[in-house]
Amino acid sequence: MGADTDSLDNPGRNEAPYARRTIALVGLMGAGKSTVGRRLADVLGRKFYDSDVEIERAAGLSISDIFSIHGETEFRRGERKVLARLLDEAPHVLATGGGAYLDPETRSLLREKAVTVWLNADLETIWKRVSRRDTRPLLRAPDPKGVLTRLFEEREPIYSQADLSVTSMDGPHQDTVQAILKALEGWQADV
Repeated sequence: MGADTDSLDNPGRNEAPYARRTIALVGLMGAGKSTVGRRLADVLGRKFYDSDVEIERAAGLSISDIFSIHGETEFRRGERKVLARLLDEAPHVLATGGGAYLDPETRSLLREKAVTVWLNADLETIWKRVSRRDTRPLLRAPDPKGVLTRLFEEREPIYSQADLSVTSMDGPHQDTVQAILKALEGWQADV
């Protein structure tokens, strides 16, 4: 069979391995998932979804209100439902909430339907980013940096299970976007 016939029989043969998958950014709050995700979506010509925004839209409440009224367990249940719905859409870029990937069911769903990319930022960079605003329910504690440090240490082994790991530095977001694109070029589906 010639090359021309091969490409007719297999139209996706020359596309990047991730082309038919959503790219899901995972990592701790403040890693840059939303900011970098928007820029990555622009570069790839894809839609961008922020799961926290979609959860707020579905619930008609802010993330903080969901946590305070219904608790974290109910928030995670709703988060899982919203992510499942989003992952059934055409491939896009998805910024997940900091705790989404911790849930085994959600992690399995993301691994099945997306390329998961851990935006791995160091603790000081994350602290610098999240301490600017008081919008993180888990950090509304007497020692927010202590809480962040604990979350960082507890979650790192789980985030490291993502398909790819990219360092999110405190610098131009475009640098992180380029690092993601380079990492995606080397990704192969476990099919």
